[in-house]
Amino acid sequence: MDFWKTVLLSAAGFSYGLLAAAGVFTVLVAVGLVPRFAGKTHTARKVFLYEEMVIFGTLAGSFLSIFSRYCLFGAWWQQRFPDYQELFLGMGNVFLCIFGLFCGMFIGCLALAIAEMLDSIPIFTRRISFRHGIGLVILSMAIGKLFGSLLYFWSEFHRTVQ
Repeated sequence: MDFWKTVLLSAAGFSYGLLAAAGVFTVLVAVGLVPRFAGKTHTARKVFLYEEMVIFGTLAGSFLSIFSRYCLFGAWWQQRFPDYQELFLGMGNVFLCIFGLFCGMFIGCLALAIAEMLDSIPIFTRRISFRHGIGLVILSMAIGKLFGSLLYFWSEFHRTVQ
């Protein structure tokens, strides 16, 4: 019974992971972030490389967040070379600064692309004849997001994953 329970849970987890990844990639494709980067940098011939790097980054981030126990790269070096601990800490800080800079640039560009996509909401509402109550819909979405976030942190769900 435990074997089939494990198989079922594994299949469900894998399926939910695929759905979440599909959602992320759908947002990136819908806002046209990768082609926009390629157009701004005048490197349109490398757009497939950019898309592959986005997929690789997503997979690497997923792997590092799920299997963080096995991805402690600095611990191995610190155990073998304890005299160079200050050097490793400095290198780690430099890496964090560079990583934070690139993450910030990506999130900023994504936010701008999503903001440009919001221009399509009035067009969509006119096409489906949704005239009244758009403010109420946006307010209810914001309140739902707020309550979802509060519930997530109040129940300390983020601390249950080991």
